[in-house]
Amino acid sequence: MSALEGIKIIDLSRILSGPYCTMTLGDLGAEIIKIESPEGDDTRQWGPPFVEGESAYFLSVNRNKKSVVLNLKTDSDREIFLRLIEAADVVVENFRPGTLDRLGIGYETLKKHNPQIILASISGFGQTGSYAQKPGYDILAQGMGGLLSVTGEPGGHPTKAGFSLADVGTGMWAGFGILAALLERQKSGEGQWIDVSLLDTMISWQTYLAGNYFASGKDPEPMGTQHPNIVPYQVFEASDGHFILAVANENLWKKFVALMGMKALEDQRFKTNPDRVRNREELIALLNGIFLQKSIGEWISLFESQGLPCGPVNKFSSILNDPHLREREMVVEKDHPTLGKLKMLGTPVKFSRTPSRIATLPPQLGEHTEEVLSTLGCKLDEAVK
Repeated sequence: MSALEGIKIIDLSRILSGPYCTMTLGDLGAEIIKIESPEGDDTRQWGPPFVEGESAYFLSVNRNKKSVVLNLKTDSDREIFLRLIEAADVVVENFRPGTLDRLGIGYETLKKHNPQIILASISGFGQTGSYAQKPGYDILAQGMGGLLSVTGEPGGHPTKAGFSLADVGTGMWAGFGILAALLERQKSGEGQWIDVSLLDTMISWQTYLAGNYFASGKDPEPMGTQHPNIVPYQVFEASDGHFILAVANENLWKKFVALMGMKALEDQRFKTNPDRVRNREELIALLNGIFLQKSIGEWISLFESQGLPCGPVNKFSSILNDPHLREREMVVEKDHPTLGKLKMLGTPVKFSRTPSRIATLPPQLGEHTEEVLSTLGCKLDEAVK
């Protein structure tokens, strides 16, 4: 058995935050019924690249799901949806706040049909608050949540993270909340409404940067790859490219100094981490001159011999072909009935008894409408085709 086997989730979400949430829960064994409009999830059209006409974006976050087409603007399909809710555990949606109520399927309505239902609502700014009705997108949350102001090089243009951190992170928080609500329901017998937002996710991840601001009253600034509280802890340049070195405590610093064998590193200005933070510029300038003298491979081999945390700055073509990821099942390949061999990312949570699984590949639009409706005693022609 998988960890969430027996849990049924109705997925109204589209694009990234909600689909990522439901994909992870599907990987853990939950049954995911993805409700799509007749036009389908927006990302079915997002590309190139496409794989035999299928969007690579859509394929990346929609495995382990059944696709059912319903037009929730019609009375008949809303009735079918509410019948599905009666046998479900969770509903996930990422419409703008108020949309479900306008469709006549808000939380109070869902609760009447199933008092134990858990509704997880993902939005840009939350179901309450002054910004609730603002449209929310990943880049807005990164900017308004402070990430753009601290990412990039000093004095440079605001830079967003290369991944959609706000979307994916909020999907993870939604999944976290769903699991907690399922656990609590075992005690109370009641469902509840979970409210997560992209902006709140970005704020919650500020952690030590917010702590630094609360303590000093000073806005954090972009520092490239440097760390505001640890030195040296960043990307350095070797003779043939870049590598990472993270000397995160005093024991590691002593090992580093002994390994490098340079009297200059024994200077009192660099004795403790607070000293090194205060004298960051002098130390980094010294190290930059040293590190240019050897290749990435030479430095990494040398540092690893003493257990110093280090590594390359990988491109996707390097890390996604790394044998370690195959050994960890983080890059997997499955046979798709129409697309041939389909590569995808694996599941990062490993279980000793209830392993995650990729049971089904991303569905065609409406592929499972007839199958799912038949469980309700409905025929395909009773819903939108």
